[in-house]
Amino acid sequence: MTLRYLLDTSIVSNPVSRTPDPQLLERLDVDGPECAIAAPVWHELTFGCRRLPRGQRRVALEAYVEQVVRGSFPILPYDDVAAAWHGHERARLEALGKPAPYVDGQIAAVAQVNRLVLVTANTKNFARFKGLNIENWIR
Repeated sequence: MTLRYLLDTSIVSNPVSRTPDPQLLERLDVDGPECAIAAPVWHELTFGCRRLPRGQRRVALEAYVEQVVRGSFPILPYDDVAAAWHGHERARLEALGKPAPYVDGQIAAVAQVNRLVLVTANTKNFARFKGLNIENWIR
């Protein structure tokens, strides 16, 4: 199956939140095989787990990240092509006085250079990137 979507951290984290979004869970069930995550999302997930104190919650989240996320979604690299796109966009946005968080730029770049729709609950954070196709599966 062809990849169509790149999932942001807000999307892959939602299923293990206190109140998972049922619409999102349905979309992931249907469209999951067409989804990937970016290496910076993988970083955010593993960093988020490691920051937690040792205990049941951390063990459960690490299992989810490793078994469910890594087991379900390919991890696309932030490579030289993505870095170049990100550099151009970062300079453009700074010149406009609208800088974006660095990791958001990395994730946007991976989506853009792979011609994928970025799925995020934080559409406002990504709307500033030129030509980026964005969807929010959480309502």
